Order: sequence, then structure tokens, then C-alpha cells
Amino acid sequence: IISNIISLGRKLKLKFIAEGVETFEQADYLKDVGIHYLQGYVFGRPVSINEFIENF
Repeated sequence: IISNIISLGRKLKLKFIAEGVETFEQADYLKDVGIHYLQGYVFGRPVSINEFIENF
């Protein structure tokens, strides 16, 4: 299913966001098949705005 969605999106010149990425293996696969943006616990847990400001 993912490859068909990506194929259609490429034809429509869309960019993709994958949410819920939990492992580096998933991230590598998604990048390899053309997903442009990734989000998930593998990159960091959700934080409050105050925690974000303190750390970034």
C-alpha cells in the first residue's frame, strides 16, 4: 500500500510526512522509498512548550 501511495504522490508532485516512526530501521526504509519528512519517538518524545524552550 505504501509504495502505491508514494507512486501516486510522486505523479502529483506531493511531499510526504510519516508520523509514528519508532525505529531507525523504519526511518531508513521510509527515507529510501521517498518520504520527505519523518516524525516519531525515534527522534524524541513529545515535550511541553516550556521544556522545548529550555532545551532548544
